[in-house]
Amino acid sequence: MTSSYLPSVIQRFEQYKLLAEKAFEQTTDEKLFWQFNAESNSIAIIMKHLSGNMLSRFTDFLSTDGEKKWRKRDAEFENTLLTKDELLQQWNAGWQCLFQALNALSEQDLGKEIFIRNQSHSVMDAINRQLAHYSYHIGQIVFIAKMLNDNSWKSLSIPKGKSDEFNKEKFSQPKL
Repeated sequence: MTSSYLPSVIQRFEQYKLLAEKAFEQTTDEKLFWQFNAESNSIAIIMKHLSGNMLSRFTDFLSTDGEKKWRKRDAEFENTLLTKDELLQQWNAGWQCLFQALNALSEQDLGKEIFIRNQSHSVMDAINRQLAHYSYHIGQIVFIAKMLNDNSWKSLSIPKGKSDEFNKEKFSQPKL
């Protein structure tokens, strides 16, 4: 069962990355930095936080605590990035670190013990923890982008009221 875990989880991370990027692409530069109020996060802040988390968790993944001393988590929630290009550079740096770490793992690594904030996790559990964390925030990105784009939003899944059309198209194909 574990022999399919790594390819499967890598595919899930790729799907969530793509989902966020499709929402990001529909959003103007100005709206990426919009905040509902001072206590809420913009799309840019969430993306910056995810990148910071990925860099901390997946740098030296098997050999150092996932909460690095150099990480400035509170600063991730400050709107310091000024352009879409800066944001994309930060975003891609986090994902590159994550995928590099995951692609270097073997199935034998999955049961090894690592630490996040001095708490022990199996490698598999630590990966699952991050997948849940990232999907949570990517859902926020999609929700904010959908609100900001209002009627110009292009659905990233089955559009509301289109399930029957989707099911007919998907399941009416003859099986060979």
